[in-house]
Amino acid sequence: MSTFGLHTFAIAPVWDIARIDPQMDRLKEHGVGLLEIPMFRPQEIDTKRTRSFATHYKVELFASLGLPASLDVVERPEEGLEYLESAFRVCAEVGSFGLGGMTYGAIGKTTGRARTKKEIDSICRFLERAAKTAKAYGVKIGIEPCNRYETHLINRGIDAARIIERIGAENIFIHLDTYHMHIEEESFAAVLETAAPYLGYVQVSEANRGVPGRGMLNWDAAFKAMADVGYEGPITLESMNRVDADVAGKSDVWGSVDENPDDVIEVGLPFLRDAARKAGLTLG
Repeated sequence: MSTFGLHTFAIAPVWDIARIDPQMDRLKEHGVGLLEIPMFRPQEIDTKRTRSFATHYKVELFASLGLPASLDVVERPEEGLEYLESAFRVCAEVGSFGLGGMTYGAIGKTTGRARTKKEIDSICRFLERAAKTAKAYGVKIGIEPCNRYETHLINRGIDAARIIERIGAENIFIHLDTYHMHIEEESFAAVLETAAPYLGYVQVSEANRGVPGRGMLNWDAAFKAMADVGYEGPITLESMNRVDADVAGKSDVWGSVDENPDDVIEVGLPFLRDAARKAGLTLG
């Protein structure tokens, strides 16, 4: 059984308990057992209140981010490590088992050319050091392959797998997203098979980031691929309904992804549960 999650962009542009709390009863009715926290500014998270909130509603928490554009892990890794450490500290305090997303770069930041050996070597050294820091906090690091328009560094599951194999740290895992897979991979089956030994988190998102089932994503193939490799980790809906301003422009989200944003929850969550069930997966 996989924990059924929801990225809070479906409700609020930042981690805002005042806006999320009134939605919790209906989210629990839909079987949501995990909330994904956008952690682009870790210092803004009220950790005591957040942990109390999660305990009260009996939900797991998972944090994700992209590094700020001002950071450069190739030329100035120390700044990036300091930033990640602040996020690891928050993860530990709120009870998130890991920190996923673009932990290796900034969303929307590219060089206009293919990644270089220097860049990959530097990312590996950076993540190796970050993994040691994360371990001290009891936290794991997820690396999310993202599409070519958001980064030139890690675009496919095999890119992430090679980096993890090279580093050899036990607390680094692959974080996949059907939105990025739909753009970059040959098939869901191929990428899930490649990523399976290191897979720790999956975001499910429609091809247009909108309501699952209303776009072009092949959901049957996506869930079958997860079932075929025996994936039992969290499966979390990420829909760009209400996006942090710092992220929206970098990921080219210009407004609500649906005429009725509430459909992401009321239509999208039941659709995903049913599609997963047909593939032999239980979301609960």
